[in-house]
Amino acid sequence: MNGTSGNSSSVKWATDYVQYEERLETYIVPVLFLMIFLIGVLGNGSLVLIFIRHRALRNVPNTYIFSLALADLLLIVTKVPFISFIYTFESWPWGVSICKISESVGVISTGVSVFTLTALSAERYYAIVNPLKKLQNKPVTVISAVIIWLIACSLAIPDAINSRLVDVGIQRNISIIYCSPFPSEEYAKFETVVKSLIFYIIPLIIIACFYLLMAIRLHHSANEMPKCIRGSQSIVQAKARRHVAKMVLIFVFLFFICFLPHHVFMLWFHLYPTAQEEYNEWWHVLKIVGFCLSFLNSCVNPIALFCVSRVFRDHFKHYLCCHQPRWPRNTTSTANRETSFSSTHKRHTEVFSLSQKKFKSEDENNFIK
Repeated sequence: MNGTSGNSSSVKWATDYVQYEERLETYIVPVLFLMIFLIGVLGNGSLVLIFIRHRALRNVPNTYIFSLALADLLLIVTKVPFISFIYTFESWPWGVSICKISESVGVISTGVSVFTLTALSAERYYAIVNPLKKLQNKPVTVISAVIIWLIACSLAIPDAINSRLVDVGIQRNISIIYCSPFPSEEYAKFETVVKSLIFYIIPLIIIACFYLLMAIRLHHSANEMPKCIRGSQSIVQAKARRHVAKMVLIFVFLFFICFLPHHVFMLWFHLYPTAQEEYNEWWHVLKIVGFCLSFLNSCVNPIALFCVSRVFRDHFKHYLCCHQPRWPRNTTSTANRETSFSSTHKRHTEVFSLSQKKFKSEDENNFIK
């Protein structure tokens, strides 16, 4: 069993223990995790390869997306193969070293994901509110991404130190062993609250504030534009800014949905005084759903990009299906088409020179289209 999923010992679990071969999740969870592993490796691996091989896509938002893909790929490769069997085996079979690595990697991946989404939301807000002021460039973005990784790694140190194997007695003098990051119940309460605040509640509140301010700005932006530039170019640029913001919002929404059941269960189980006595089938299902969704989040971002991004979809088909892209390769026009709205922007240079100057920094920060 795994401590982060709420599988702590309890009197109720000991008296009502059900053999693993009699549980439905014993057969469903490994199949689901195999799908997560395959989709996650192919999707995130392709995204990393696309970013490395195509210089034109190395803009500010895409650098953060690259960091997200790396974090998800790390989780899928180093944790999913081991953690996927905790609902299949009677006891944790991998030893204490894999237990520590598994818990630490989970914290690192979650931290990088939520902090990167927060940074992306902030970058989109400043790109929209101050399009003429280049607050972020590629070197600064790379430094920010590295700092995010360092912070996430530092937050994983307690799990690397405290994670251990716990031996719990059950019926008929049989004991099981599970991996837990909690050395004590009091520490479990403290860490559950801290992780929920740092990795979920506070970042989502910050992101919500950025998007609220962004929505207000976009609502008034049309009225603030001079009449001389309210033409097709301003419409194109407005769509470009909204498109990028919506893509980031999709990632945030997926993260919110995937981690909500997990945090709800963990907070209830460790903070509610009679949680162990009231643990029933409903809470058991919520625990497993939250457990699976938290890992599913590691493979949904490439799927979302595939659905909404033509350029990524073309690259994805090219690398995985040997499908010839619709745009010419190794040409100047390719680079233009690989960044959102850049070719359209150039066609309006002479007519809308003032608009081009106003949104120059926005074009340089375009998201994969």
